[in-house]
Amino acid sequence: MKNKTEQTITIGGKKVGTGQPVFIIAEAGVNHNGDKALAKKLIDAAVTAGADAVKFQTFDPETLVTKEAKKADYQDRNEHIKGGGESQYEMLKRLQLPREVHVELKAYAEQKGIIFLSTPFSLSDAKFLKELGVVAFKVGSSDTNNLPFLKTIATWGLPIILSTGMSDMEQVRDAVRVIQNPSSDKNRSAPFTKGRIGRAPLIVLHCTTSYPAPLAEVNLRAMRTLSKELEVLVGFSDHTEGTLAPVLSVALGACVIEKHLTLDKEMAGPDQRASLNPQEFAEMVRAVRDAERALGTGEKGLFDSEREIAKVARKSLVTARAVKKGEIFTAENLTTKRPGTGLSPALYDRVIGTKALRNIPADTLITKNDYAS
Repeated sequence: MKNKTEQTITIGGKKVGTGQPVFIIAEAGVNHNGDKALAKKLIDAAVTAGADAVKFQTFDPETLVTKEAKKADYQDRNEHIKGGGESQYEMLKRLQLPREVHVELKAYAEQKGIIFLSTPFSLSDAKFLKELGVVAFKVGSSDTNNLPFLKTIATWGLPIILSTGMSDMEQVRDAVRVIQNPSSDKNRSAPFTKGRIGRAPLIVLHCTTSYPAPLAEVNLRAMRTLSKELEVLVGFSDHTEGTLAPVLSVALGACVIEKHLTLDKEMAGPDQRASLNPQEFAEMVRAVRDAERALGTGEKGLFDSEREIAKVARKSLVTARAVKKGEIFTAENLTTKRPGTGLSPALYDRVIGTKALRNIPADTLITKNDYAS
């Protein structure tokens, strides 16, 4: 088993994990409002912004929700634009993409050079996506505790990206345990093992299921907890407004970032407000890539750009006054001054107490041939 610091998995030909670029998912979700043309425009926007993958949602209202189920409060916020008074079932009917459209969108995304992903909301949805040929499964937070669902898709061996909104640590452990051990007869029959790589490669995303999520409830440090407690790859599914939280998540070890993308925040739809428009999404991608470069490798060393500056800014051992041959070097006749092209001041104590091997003028850089070692 690889150490958690060495983990990588492959999604659609891209390596994701330690030492790799952050895998950025543009969550188109239902921001297409059931319109195939808008869905294709979202794919175009994701490509232009520099995302690695574009993700939709695959669901059938008949198998997802009862006809009397109410919408969440956040889903009601755009009712003044469209859909006022409708049930969750009616809303989902309006937002649903037919399965034949999924086939077309996947082909379109691949033509544009971006990975196509979709979140299934039932086992039949997942089976459809598997047959469609998706390269990974993104499981939404609503199914973190759907252990039978997780157990089944884990047996298929495709990478799983698991969001963990609305979950505590024990619920996340249960989900990971089932994904690690999908062949166990009972969900809890096999012990949870830190860092275990199951049949289905796994990335666990920290998430706050609120649209939009207030910064005070984002709790990015939970990513460190997930990494420490699970020893799996971690990432961040973001529902905040703006780009601060996803960029900060890079510093906390996110190898995947998922963020909603919309063509226009003023459009009708439950997720538009918690999304970025194409320009904002592109700015987020640039900021994430800048953050990656700024974080570096973690090894402390001297960069080439610093070497030339060190010659000017660092100091060397210099005679404080003229020193005669045979004279002892002391604190009175030896000092440190710029430039840094001579002996390092770190050698000061080694030179003090030795004899000068030649007459040395004042304000002269000492060399290793100037003193008896």
